[in-house]
Amino acid sequence: MSFQLNGIPLLSRAAVDRADELRTDEHALKEGWAGAGLLRVNRRGQVRFDGGVLVLEAAADLSAEPSQEAVFLGIAEGRHLWAVRDDALAGELTDLRALAAEIDDFTAGLLTSALALLNWHDKSRYSAYDGSRTTAGKAGWTRVTESGHEEFPRIDPAVICLIHDGGDRVLLARQHAWPSTLFSLLAGFVEAGESLERCVEREMREEVGLDVRDIHYLGSQPWPFPRSLMLGFAAVADPEQPLVFSDGEIAEAHWFGRDEVREALAAGDWSARRADARLLLPGSISIARTIVESWVGVA
Repeated sequence: MSFQLNGIPLLSRAAVDRADELRTDEHALKEGWAGAGLLRVNRRGQVRFDGGVLVLEAAADLSAEPSQEAVFLGIAEGRHLWAVRDDALAGELTDLRALAAEIDDFTAGLLTSALALLNWHDKSRYSAYDGSRTTAGKAGWTRVTESGHEEFPRIDPAVICLIHDGGDRVLLARQHAWPSTLFSLLAGFVEAGESLERCVEREMREEVGLDVRDIHYLGSQPWPFPRSLMLGFAAVADPEQPLVFSDGEIAEAHWFGRDEVREALAAGDWSARRADARLLLPGSISIARTIVESWVGVA
């Protein structure tokens, strides 16, 4: 039994033109800066909202020309959009996780890009090439050493996999730090020199001791916590094979029936914190929920 995603994962949606051709066009960036919108983000990933609407300030209030500390996110409805780190941010603050239930495509795309870029800049003040100091270039899309060596934003690829039995059962797991009712899919980072499919095989074996087969790709989603890319898969395993938690990350895992998973989806998500629930699942911000919903919908 194979299935496909029933929709685009929440954080994979975007309504902003990234306009990468403008990143090296200083004249166009200066012209656009005069009427540009500026998103301020603190180090906790929080942004300002006013009446349920994302607050974009006038970029020109920050500086007369594009700031060296700001990153260019693209264009929406003809307006240039930038983001900057602001640790003194005040007002009605919220973050991407808290917004999941009501976020629109514009806000999702803007916040995802802003967080990923700003988080990368925070950790990249010195070159991994020679240890020298770097400065931002190309409107925040590179960092450059004094010698001219360019470094580009890093993303950390990670696989996330729904394991099922080929029928009506799915394996869900809980990490040690999670409350006893919270379960999700298994995931792990791709190692150097490793293909995505081999990573799925390795991670599933390391985390729960299962040998998986019929691996197929479903879709991806940026996960800027701090700068990951989640690559969704499904695979089949034998529910009679013993579970072995060899890497220490997983506290427990169980095979759940489709009807029980469907009821858990209808009950809400992790935020519900229902004491009477045996199973609660991730919220809509995670590709895990999209994958589970898609599997449940297969006849």
